[in-house]
Amino acid sequence: MKAIAFYKYGNPDELKLVELKMPEPKATEILVRLHATAVNSGDIRLRKADPFAVRFMLGLFTPKIHVLGSVFSGTVVRVGSQVKQFKVGDNIFGSSDLKFGTYAQYKCFSEHESIAIKPENVSHQEAAAIPFGACTALYFLRKVNIVKGQKILIYGATGAVGTAAIQLARYYGAHVTAVCSKNNADLAYSLGADKVVDYKSEDWINSSEQFDIVYDTVNKFELSKIKKILKSDGTMILGAADLKVMLLSSISSVFSSVKVKFGMIKHNQSVMEFIGTLIKDGHLRPVIDKMYELEQMSEAHQYVELGHKKGNVVINIGD
Repeated sequence: MKAIAFYKYGNPDELKLVELKMPEPKATEILVRLHATAVNSGDIRLRKADPFAVRFMLGLFTPKIHVLGSVFSGTVVRVGSQVKQFKVGDNIFGSSDLKFGTYAQYKCFSEHESIAIKPENVSHQEAAAIPFGACTALYFLRKVNIVKGQKILIYGATGAVGTAAIQLARYYGAHVTAVCSKNNADLAYSLGADKVVDYKSEDWINSSEQFDIVYDTVNKFELSKIKKILKSDGTMILGAADLKVMLLSSISSVFSSVKVKFGMIKHNQSVMEFIGTLIKDGHLRPVIDKMYELEQMSEAHQYVELGHKKGNVVINIGD
């Protein structure tokens, strides 16, 4: 099978098109023909081993995991002898989490992983665009117990996580202020934002408006500055924080009534099933900026690394 692999940390040119042996499903696994995956910010950090802590997960000097990619949409082509939930021909989507491996034509999944039946109202390419942002945003919004009527500000509102966060916050009945560039304002409004702030020209950090929740999806500012626009009992979500920011924010929050939420996201099959229902019912739609072929993975990484994508960058792996 075709796959994109890397054998040393570095720039996008380290991603090579290779031929690998077809995986064989175990008794409780399914073999899936992947039709699409996506390139996310996490993939960039893993490829570069930036931060350095990545090396403690993937390999200190060279990566032990060679095929990246964590989201997908595809079709079940074989099932193990003990599989009960899925059958050959099922179209499914989801996440491989820290097992990676979706930059390939085929992959095996346990039937109990974060996978679910793909809604019929989206294509494989659209379905692959959703899990990363939706799982991340949903995890944190549930963690802060977002409720109807709350005011939330989402910084980095038109990235993969931000576009999902706008839609999910609206689903829960919150009033959404999206912070993004002026060029992306129409996109933010189309996703359900009540108000859009241009971070380049508007001094939103010194606004008199107060928020119940501020969600930083891109790790761009400090808690000390955000306190100005948070209610006294408000919550700050550091959705993309590194270890240094987590530590400093934890110390800062000790001396404040402001709550800070961060950490590794967690999801499971029920989460993917819920996301599938939201897609089916029209509460969550994919946002795709660009689409590349599997052979263009290096080019896709270059684009994502620029940090200006709107929504998601999808990789078409074919039918």
